This record gives sequence, C-alpha cells and structure tokens, in this order.
Amino acid sequence: MEKLSLILWRERELLETLLFKLEVEQLVMATGRTKWLLRAAKEVEAVLQSIRETEVLRAVAADESAAEAGLAPNPSLRALAESVAEPWASILADHRDAFESITREVTAMAETNRELVTAGIRSARETLLTLGDGSAGYSADGTAVSTDARRPIFDASL
Repeated sequence: MEKLSLILWRERELLETLLFKLEVEQLVMATGRTKWLLRAAKEVEAVLQSIRETEVLRAVAADESAAEAGLAPNPSLRALAESVAEPWASILADHRDAFESITREVTAMAETNRELVTAGIRSARETLLTLGDGSAGYSADGTAVSTDARRPIFDASL
C-alpha cells in the first residue's frame, strides 16, 4: 500500500503541475503574448507525458495492492479503499477525492483554453480573409472557394 500511496502522491503533484501549466498557457493566450504559446504548449505536453508514465507505475502498484487485498487486477481506487484497513482506507479515499477535484479543475481549464485557441484561429482567419482577394478557402477537390469580392484594405499597386 505504501508504494501505491507514494505513486498517488506523485500523480497528484503532476496533476497540480498540469493545472498550473494550463493556467500559464491560458494567461499567455489571454494577454496576446503568442511568442510564448508554443513553449507553454510544450510544457503542458511534457507534464502530460510524465502523467502517462506515472499512470503505468500506478497501475502496477494498484494491481499489487489489489492482490494483497484479495481483489481482482485493475481495481478502482474506491474498491481498494473499501477493502483495506485503516489508515490506508482513509488515505486512499483522500487520494480519490483529490483526484476527482483536480480532474474537474483540469478539465474546465483545458476546455477554456480550447475555446481561446478556437477563437484565436477564427479571428486570424477572418483577418486574413479581409486582406485577401475574396477567397474563403478550398473545396474538397482543392479548388479555391470564393466569397463575395471584397475590396482590399491596401492598394497593391504601391
């Protein structure tokens, strides 16, 4: 149980780091300092990779703990907490509650970031369309799709 608990602590720390990195990413987007956006996104991805690696360790430790508790492999944290004696039952229940809470926060932050990225892409596309020759994009066969002809904002003859 102790090995599992240590891994769960590590996973909680990584999830809190992920929340922090997502918030940094959001602040970068909100302030328009896009030169840091790629770096912020890479840092988020690095934390996600660490979480994936830690999840493998957690799965192995959870299976070992399940075997000790007489449970089938791949138990839920709730099932483990309900099948062990104190103090481990309380410790595992605390981990489970913390995971639920941080997962809700991470999900909300990621959704907000997704909306900001989508809005930014839409804004950039609309800006480019106002500068272009009336092309709205491309059809499935690769031909340009035009919208109403717009007057360019600038005189191309200069």
